[in-house]
Parts: sequence; C-alpha cells; structure tokens
Amino acid sequence: MEEPFVHRILTSKQKEIINIMYLSRLGFAKENPEKKKAIFDKSIFAFPVKHYNEPGIKKLFTERAGEKKENFSVLEMDEHTVFIGDIYQLGEATIQVSQPGIVSQKEMENGLKTGWYFRVLEAGKIQPKKDLQLIERPNPQWSIAACNEVMYLDRENLWSADKLFHCTDLGIIWRKTLRKRLRGF
Repeated sequence: MEEPFVHRILTSKQKEIINIMYLSRLGFAKENPEKKKAIFDKSIFAFPVKHYNEPGIKKLFTERAGEKKENFSVLEMDEHTVFIGDIYQLGEATIQVSQPGIVSQKEMENGLKTGWYFRVLEAGKIQPKKDLQLIERPNPQWSIAACNEVMYLDRENLWSADKLFHCTDLGIIWRKTLRKRLRGF
C-alpha cells in the first residue's frame, strides 16, 4: 500500500497553500466561525481526491480537489482505511482523526463518502505534497465507514451505538448525538 499523502492544502476560503505553513492547535477552524462548538475536534477537514473521479465529469479529478471545502485533499486514504483516533505526523505537526465529515443527501446516495476531521495534537510547520506517517492506530474497529454505518444506516443498533459512544477519541459532537440516541431521544 502506498503511504497516505497530502496532495493539496487549502484554507477554508479555498486558497491553496503551496509553501510551508504553521499549523496551530486550531488548525483551519479559526477561519470558520461555524466551527466554534467543537473547534479542536474539527481543526482540519480531509477528503479523498479519488471521490472526485465521477463518470461524466470532464474536469480531471485531481483538478477538482477542494470542491468539498476540504483543507487536505488526500491520496491513498479513504473512509475504509482511516480510523477514529489514528495519529499521523505531517511535517512537524501531529494530528489525530476525530470524526467523520458532515453527511448531505448526496453523500447518503453516494455511499457515505464523507471525508473526516482531524484535531491537532501538536502544532508545527507543514506543507503539501508530503506523506502522512501513521504513528498509532488505537481503535482499529472504528473506521470512518464503520462510524457512518452506525450513525446513518444502522440507527436501531443500540449495542453498536454504545460501543462507538465509549470510543474516547471520537469527537464531542458525535458523542453527544450518540448519547441522545442511547437515551431514547
């Protein structure tokens, strides 16, 4: 398997970063006031470039990177190979997968191609066109795809919802939603 790779880095305003930049603990969340609730859990949004490879689109899928407003357009990663709590090194920064991306009706119809969020554990200098080095995988049972299945497809399975709720690396917004489901709301 190829190493996970950050193809492009973009700001929330879709400005491409081409040089070295400093990634703070807030990541890109500080640019977007909508992210204030769980700001650290949603510091960076990553989306696989390969999901842009749709039939009938004339634009090259690598040119479409950024259309989902992601901060990292990634290669060699997807919802089946990324897990909650995965810790990666990118340059001087250390980042951790916190939760799946937001689901729209289109993602529901397209197989839950949601991307995922990272929290920044250690700030540092980063740059695009670099490998992401996996340091630790504490929750090999909770891929992004498995989390999406529990949240959106198998909503009646409270046993799985409880197991996911107790995954302490999961972002706070997802844990609150699961707690409501487990309490019958």
